[in-house]
Amino acid sequence: MKRSEINAALKEMETMIQRCGFQLPPFCCFTPEEWKKLGHEYDEIRENLLGWDITDYGLGRFDQVGFSLITLRNGNVKMPEKYTKTYAEKLLYIKEGQMAPMHFHWSKMEDIINRGGGNVLIRA
Repeated sequence: MKRSEINAALKEMETMIQRCGFQLPPFCCFTPEEWKKLGHEYDEIRENLLGWDITDYGLGRFDQVGFSLITLRNGNVKMPEKYTKTYAEKLLYIKEGQMAPMHFHWSKMEDIINRGGGNVLIRA
């Protein structure tokens, strides 16, 4: 994806989040310069890949296959002694006409909760 497409997806999701009245954690708004100054107290965010993710699954068709998300909580199977969570909390934004491929995790639980917008269709 082009940087302009990623920025547009971020802005659209931010607008939806504000409209729904959802409060994001402060780390979602840190600039790259701010991240460089932050110490080990933010290692959990870095090591568990918390924050923004805009994906088109490498297909180049974001408006059809892809979505925007923010990972708010996440376990880390590579560091189970340090991070014992087996649950991930993610705020998803899927636009009308978009889809995400079916997937699962062997060692993590996720719930799908629709907090606003349209209908979520899950097919097995």
